[in-house]
Amino acid sequence: MAADWDYTIVFDGGSKGNPGRGYGSYEIAARTGERKQKRLEFGDHVTNNEAEYRTLIAALEDLAAMIARHGRQPADYSVRIRGDSQLVIQQVGGRWKVNHPNLRPLHARARALLARFGRSDLAWHARANSVRTLGH
Repeated sequence: MAADWDYTIVFDGGSKGNPGRGYGSYEIAARTGERKQKRLEFGDHVTNNEAEYRTLIAALEDLAAMIARHGRQPADYSVRIRGDSQLVIQQVGGRWKVNHPNLRPLHARARALLARFGRSDLAWHARANSVRTLGH
């Protein structure tokens, strides 16, 4: 249940062409009901999977910075993450290996950011849920 979590991140990334022009968006929703959405552009020669990872990383960095601006630490908060990329969810969750060399540094960064939070949960959700939350 969402109320058990301090924050929920919904993220989605993609590319127009694969590789191609990379983009992404995410929403950070606080338990209090506050919401922040952001759209991102990553430029050319970005794969779909790279865009998914970059979007998750941007969301985690943004949330950590929001918490720091209030004089707190991410370790004091819980975050649940939802996305429609099985690859990113399973790799960051430690259930799948990272085979592609371009994804290894992105995976390491996402895992390091996630480890800063006191409690986390990553789960795949259907694309329709991302569309409903993010509008695309």
